[in-house]
Amino acid sequence: MGENVQETMYLVTLGRCCLSCVGLSSLTMSNHQLIGSTFTGRSISKTEVALRPTFSGRICSINVSDNILRYICHDDHMTCPKCVCKELSFHFRTFGPYLRCLRLLNVLCVTEISELLRKSKLQRLVLRWIRSEKHVEPLCKLLIQSRDTLTSLEFIHCKLSSNSINAICASLHEKGIHTTGMQRFSIKTSSIEIDPLAAPSSFIAFLMSVRTLHSLHFCDGNLDRHIARMVFSTLLDSSSNLSSLDLSENNISGWLSTFSWRSVVGSPSSGKSLRSLCKLNLRGNELDKYDAENLAYALLHMPGLESLDLSGNPIEDSGIRSLISYFTKNPNSRLADLDLENCELSCCGVIEFLDTLSMLEKPIKFLSVADNALGSEVAEAIVNSFTVSIESLNISGIGLGPLGFLALGRKLEKGSKKLLSINISKNRGGQETARFLSKLIPLAPRLISVDASYNLMPPESLLMLCDSLRTAKGDLKRLDMTGNSCINHKADHSTLLSEFQHSGEPIFVLPSSLASHVPYDDDP
Repeated sequence: MGENVQETMYLVTLGRCCLSCVGLSSLTMSNHQLIGSTFTGRSISKTEVALRPTFSGRICSINVSDNILRYICHDDHMTCPKCVCKELSFHFRTFGPYLRCLRLLNVLCVTEISELLRKSKLQRLVLRWIRSEKHVEPLCKLLIQSRDTLTSLEFIHCKLSSNSINAICASLHEKGIHTTGMQRFSIKTSSIEIDPLAAPSSFIAFLMSVRTLHSLHFCDGNLDRHIARMVFSTLLDSSSNLSSLDLSENNISGWLSTFSWRSVVGSPSSGKSLRSLCKLNLRGNELDKYDAENLAYALLHMPGLESLDLSGNPIEDSGIRSLISYFTKNPNSRLADLDLENCELSCCGVIEFLDTLSMLEKPIKFLSVADNALGSEVAEAIVNSFTVSIESLNISGIGLGPLGFLALGRKLEKGSKKLLSINISKNRGGQETARFLSKLIPLAPRLISVDASYNLMPPESLLMLCDSLRTAKGDLKRLDMTGNSCINHKADHSTLLSEFQHSGEPIFVLPSSLASHVPYDDDP
């Protein structure tokens, strides 16, 4: 094995962890942890080259390269060919007990790794490319010896069979004992092969009994509706204190169709985990209007829910009306963060929804209806929403055009004392975009961020906005103007940038000379 591969292996194994055995020059013992430096530049890029290293030898016999020895202040030992500090086993023995976070590739998931780390108290473990049963058994040994300290387990780019998941969960959860420190369990961009009719018993037991579990993610895991239904029904009666559930980027349309939500209303033993749920991510799951209707019933059993992401699902206006029904039945809902981006909504449905939000006792604070073809008619309802309650609004790419921004400006009379950020990008508003912003900025004293990129604004727009900023008494930190033809490249804008700054940074994000001549085209 060459020196570069050895160095890369060491960096991938330990150097890119939260607590690294590579950054020995940054040793801190006060918290019984070894805190390593963050690798940047060339070293980081070299780790990326070896995401799939071919390695079949013993890990402990890997020689640490001179570059790493120099980095960890072992220069005096570099000239000694038999120095033990050149072997990776030396660093495992010396600093392994202080290792708390480890990122491990499949090729290094062998029995030897559990032996080398038997004195470690791992808290976070990230596994990549676990695709063979031969890597699961060594992994289980590592999990068993670490389950008293392990709080986070993450799988990325893995292929996990039903037997694999069963063995992994059995290693994490000792049968009959309901106490474990596991807080975060995540499977991302992986393939999960579970027969919903014969679900792994240890997997079910893990979901049912791990009371410390706060975060459960199955993102882009090739889940179908049957597996999603099995996971959700298990959580319905589990004992965990779950706060975050991510089922995004799967195809689970119809997953709630068999639940009888009314049958569990008022039952003190049902939906324990759902009652504690604060964040639910269902982005990109091919959910339709019928799924939205079933979800509206399910939401009634999540009284603590604060964030819901439904973006990328074709729920249409019928789906959004189901959400209206939920808010009508539950006016004290804690839901404060709602993402409805790219949900095939129309102007009528969104207007009806925004009117409902304006009457809530606990209004929505963050709302995105971006990338829905709404048109200029939605302008009045939008103004009402952020002048009454909304703190962060994303209306990017909804087709406002000049007429929409003109209507926004005309309706903006009372101002907005709560608005913190607004994204109006990709709406082709031209000069009317600048007119609207120049009126909004003085009327929104808490506004700190505006994204006005790709709106075809002409050069005079910049001067108009500068005049508005000079008269405003707000605290604007960022105004994104990229993708607009609003810069005269013969002029020197250094004075402008120095005049409008926040904490030493320019407020204006201006287009480059090349990009400013290329209009944004959002046509399909």
